[in-house]
Parts: sequence; C-alpha cells; structure tokens
Amino acid sequence: MVVEKLEITDEFEEDPPEPEEEEEEEEDEEDLEDPMDKIREDCQNGHHCAQVKSRFVECEDRVNSGNGEPEEHCTEELLDFLHCADHCLAESLWKTVV
Repeated sequence: MVVEKLEITDEFEEDPPEPEEEEEEEEDEEDLEDPMDKIREDCQNGHHCAQVKSRFVECEDRVNSGNGEPEEHCTEELLDFLHCADHCLAESLWKTVV
C-alpha cells in the first residue's frame, strides 16, 4: 500500500468567495421573472385559443380513454394549439418590449 504525503499550499492569490456572497447572488437571480411565461400561460388559457385548446383536449381524452382510432394521435391538434398560443404570445410580448 502506497501512501502519498499531500502538502497543503496556499495556491489562491485571492481568498475564495464566501458562501454568503454566493447565496445573495442566487437570491437576486430568483427574483427575476420572465414576462413571457405569464403571457404564454394567459394565451394558452384565455379566450384567444379556447376553441383550438378544446379540440386538443377532446382528442387527448379520446386517445387516452382508448375510444379513438387505433393509430390516432393528437399531433395536428397539438400543433394547432401551439401555433395559436405562439401567435397570441408574439403579439402580446412585443407590446411589453416596446
């Protein structure tokens, strides 16, 4: 069994940052919120995309219950819903930027 002797040296030119400083930086980062998240949620749940969302939810329920076609999936309905939400988001988001 070989045991190496380790020397502890002071390799840092500056003191390493204190943990308290790192915690403060993390707290500051947590305070920031992206307005896009709220706008996206409002668009997805609002009246703008209600009809498209209802078609997607109906398709999803049908497929999950096993009452749909054997090869049925809700890709088209999902894409329509996401397109609607993105369109609403784009209009609303630019208003907050300008």
